[in-house]
Amino acid sequence: MISAKVILASASPRRAELLESAGVRFDVVPGHIDETPLPGEEPVPHVLRLAREKADEVAAREDGRLFIGADTIVLCDGEIMGKPRDDGDAARMLTKLSGRGHQVITGFAVFDRDRGRSISRAVTTQVFFKPLSAEEIAAYVATGCPLDKAGAYAIQGGAAYMVERIDGSYTNVVGLPLCEVVAALVELAGE
Repeated sequence: MISAKVILASASPRRAELLESAGVRFDVVPGHIDETPLPGEEPVPHVLRLAREKADEVAAREDGRLFIGADTIVLCDGEIMGKPRDDGDAARMLTKLSGRGHQVITGFAVFDRDRGRSISRAVTTQVFFKPLSAEEIAAYVATGCPLDKAGAYAIQGGAAYMVERIDGSYTNVVGLPLCEVVAALVELAGE
């Protein structure tokens, strides 16, 4: 499908699995950037900036043509929820999400180094959680799974039963809006 060398600028095994499932051949080279939100930075500009910075940082030090950067956050009542700091923060996030809707926003950037062109977009999915008991939250936090997930949960894993429904892209909630990313790769590779 895409013959150009593709680099995924992410250490996320979930993003790699999604790209693999679409038949994209790629190498994984994690980006190393500061993911702290800038003062006053809104959620969509935040994820788009981080996605571009990840792709650009890896492109500056690795061979390849197409570089994919991505960043996912959970947004609930205006709070940007990235990865929790510790178990207590994970429990706090899950308590806040319990019985409510929230948004999962993933920004991605595909940078074509040969042409100096990039495509960046943000995709939003609405996710609705069932009410969670304190015991359910404690048991899930005890698995260790929440610590490297935005919003402290993985829809494709142990938290699947917590999700009543979603409106939008499932792969976006996993960490990479696959339909949109593949379309960007095809567009750039085909030029």
